[in-house]
Amino acid sequence: MMEGVALKLQFRNPTHCSSLFSSTVRHSSPSFLRCSFRRFSSPFSVSASASTARETDNLHLGSLSLGHITRPDFPILHQEVNGSKLVYLDNAATSQKPRAVLKALQNYYEAYNSNVHRGMHFLSTKATDEYELARKKVASFINARDASQIVFTRNATEAINLVAYSWGIPNLKLGDEVIITVAEHHSAIVPWQIVAQKTGAVLKFVNLGEHEIPNLKDFKEMFSTKTKLVVTHHVSNVLASVLPIEEIVGWAHRFGAKVVVDACQSVPHMVVDVQVLDADFLVASSHKMCGPTSIGFLYGKSELLSAMPPFLGGGEMISDVFLDHSSYAEPPSRFEAGTPAIGEAIGLGAAIDYLSGIGMQKIHSYEVELANYLYESLRAVPNIHIYGPAPTGSVQRAALCSFNIENIHPTDIASFLDQQ
Repeated sequence: MMEGVALKLQFRNPTHCSSLFSSTVRHSSPSFLRCSFRRFSSPFSVSASASTARETDNLHLGSLSLGHITRPDFPILHQEVNGSKLVYLDNAATSQKPRAVLKALQNYYEAYNSNVHRGMHFLSTKATDEYELARKKVASFINARDASQIVFTRNATEAINLVAYSWGIPNLKLGDEVIITVAEHHSAIVPWQIVAQKTGAVLKFVNLGEHEIPNLKDFKEMFSTKTKLVVTHHVSNVLASVLPIEEIVGWAHRFGAKVVVDACQSVPHMVVDVQVLDADFLVASSHKMCGPTSIGFLYGKSELLSAMPPFLGGGEMISDVFLDHSSYAEPPSRFEAGTPAIGEAIGLGAAIDYLSGIGMQKIHSYEVELANYLYESLRAVPNIHIYGPAPTGSVQRAALCSFNIENIHPTDIASFLDQQ
């Protein structure tokens, strides 16, 4: 398995100028490179200023690309590597952070660093208010009905494990079926393998079909009265496929099954509305949306979260503690044991302000343009194979490309280009 190889390229053309895109390698044999444009990851400088957003709306994007306009907001990009201006291409692994996020983190640690939900003094009250404000920002960003439906986790991986252990183990039994696509991230496969071993549930995998995307016909026909859960990506971090989540959720709910959506590659790139999708659970990660590392979130429908037992035990997740038993807090506190990642949550809130100031639809539209440009440009490379669907009027492709070049190892390509 190849993983973590970074590729750095720089495209220049009159329309897109020096566009940034990311790549990582994350796949089993054969090895390949994934190149992904992350235009959103250098958005307008709008951290807390409505006037800035209005001013940027007046800019002529025909003469300056969104990347050119937003690049100054990212301090890390203001350096040279191997004698050239840095072009960061590893956003699929983690995005860079705009100055607004860095300032939010610094301000927390310099001005009101304190623990949350356990102090009555000024600093603790301020920290608690900002921490809970970040939760409300996440809820608003994905249009959740209530902030209590948002659970802060260490990352999206932990969010999926939370569902696996707190919902999967209590609810799945011998012979129950869990449908998963073969295109899922390991974080959406391994936890369910563990659950299946513990419960006797059966994992059923949807294979790839035409255009190297999950076969939707087979997907639909796989449902039965034994189906209890579906685990699926919204946007593939490898194939760039965009799955019709509303449709898949409809199939599942007709059989009484729940749906877990891995939205790590969609929440940062497009408008995601959990009420429209009607997914039962949805996970995403801060560090892929211009926010800090070490924090992600789980969205869950209120009735499901309320019925789930705690994932971890400790402080903050309890209501009352006796020597022989304890009662537990209501969600989301029930699932946030111990001191949380306070500064990171506040930084995530700042990242959401930043992205929202641009507008997710504007980000998505620009990425679609760049995705098409990337795909068509790569097709001109001799002996290249690009994985996933070709962008057409009816087929949407995310702004990333996984590819192999015949007889050249991806590590060699990445190493060579990194030196350019």
